[in-house]
Amino acid sequence: MTEVFSAGQPTPTAGIPLCVDLDGTLIRSDLLIESALALVAKRPLMVFAMFGWLLRGKAYLKRQIALQVSLDPETLPYNHELVDWLRQQRSVRPIVLCTASDRTLAKPVGDHVGVFDEVLASDGESNLSGRRKAAALTARFGEKGFDYVGNALVDVPVWKHARHALVVEHGHAMSRAAERVATVERRFQVTRGGLRAWAKALRIHQWIKNVLVFLPILAAHRVLDVSSVAASLLAFACFGLCASSVYLTNDLLDLPSDRLHHRKKHRPFAAGTIPLIAGPVVALGLLVVSFTLATALGKSFVAVLAGYYLLTTAYSIRLKRIMMLDVVVLSALYTTRILAGTAAIDAKPSFWLLAFSMFIFLSLAMVKRYTELLALQAAGKVKASGRGYDVDDIPLIQSLGGSSGYLAVLVLALYVDSTASLSLYRHPHLLWALCPLLLYWISRTWAIAHRGVMHDDPVVFAVMDRTSRIVGLLGAVVIALAI
Repeated sequence: MTEVFSAGQPTPTAGIPLCVDLDGTLIRSDLLIESALALVAKRPLMVFAMFGWLLRGKAYLKRQIALQVSLDPETLPYNHELVDWLRQQRSVRPIVLCTASDRTLAKPVGDHVGVFDEVLASDGESNLSGRRKAAALTARFGEKGFDYVGNALVDVPVWKHARHALVVEHGHAMSRAAERVATVERRFQVTRGGLRAWAKALRIHQWIKNVLVFLPILAAHRVLDVSSVAASLLAFACFGLCASSVYLTNDLLDLPSDRLHHRKKHRPFAAGTIPLIAGPVVALGLLVVSFTLATALGKSFVAVLAGYYLLTTAYSIRLKRIMMLDVVVLSALYTTRILAGTAAIDAKPSFWLLAFSMFIFLSLAMVKRYTELLALQAAGKVKASGRGYDVDDIPLIQSLGGSSGYLAVLVLALYVDSTASLSLYRHPHLLWALCPLLLYWISRTWAIAHRGVMHDDPVVFAVMDRTSRIVGLLGAVVIALAI
């Protein structure tokens, strides 16, 4: 961030109170949205109670939510340059935290920062925002008797009665609005996430997982059927949009544990580079577009997509915290993509393909958990935040995951010797070459994970890893020769 001084601005007068907004100013987040999301993550059905609370006023809503949850002030995304500047100002004048957030949540934040002499906040009856905040500060300190730090249009009425305006903003719009009613003493320029941040939040790179919808068209040898290819492409887009919607929801509901994670704390919502309020809006929009497009593929596909959405939402809210059930659900979500590809081309699900996918993806899901626990162990921690595992589970997960991968090889071997392969391939005996290739790949994947150098998402690793691509190419050659 950079600071900008107006030409000829006066030096701040000692003793003039400095009043500081909280949401979007002191922190790069919003305590109301943070607490509401925390409550939904804890008790999803409380979302209906929130509508009833809102009918009694925004202040009442904030108080009732605040009574239900607690936020860890230490993990919130602070505006560090502003905090450092406030610590310098503390020696020359009183500093007041003045926020529309409920006092129950605002007071711990003020205590954590440690620079505030007083906290003024909403109290369950009065929502201390906009003109109410301006009236409260004017009554307490007098007209032009205080300086105010804010970040939004709702702060303009406060700046109008302040001696000097101090603006936290991205760009110049807020400082121009403040200049119309007050003297802007200082600007704190903050960065906001652009397309790159949104691509990260939407996990565009994770769309690679949705190539699984193309497996049924490959298994059925219909890659030259234009209508089937078009249907599979549309299914891929539907799952990508739906998955991105779920990723946004997951990040919004998992903010506390993400901020404790060595890598996930840099995600856009956790770091505050994208406003929290944008998350639910975009997530809902993506979901509507996804299901609207899905209707073109028929009721069966819509039903599979709906099942995927419900299961992955349940996973985000609750199931990912249950030991072992989480990896079973992850493997089921991968298998659901194959079912969706089957429904999109109106084909019959393959028992062999579904059985193979359950075992192979269970193994990869355990690779993911195994990698996370190794990183946790290296950091000197014992228990995974937001998960049902601790570092003592590492040997168990390694054993179960490796066994599951080898069971996938066994299913493949049984398929090669089945009547199903005889009906689809002219030279099915050549498919035996797939078994040592898969054995090598699974063994190597677990060896890399054991050494602690595995990407935490093994599916993305498989796509980006050169050796994995070579193994995949050899497998494709074997299949082509067998057809």
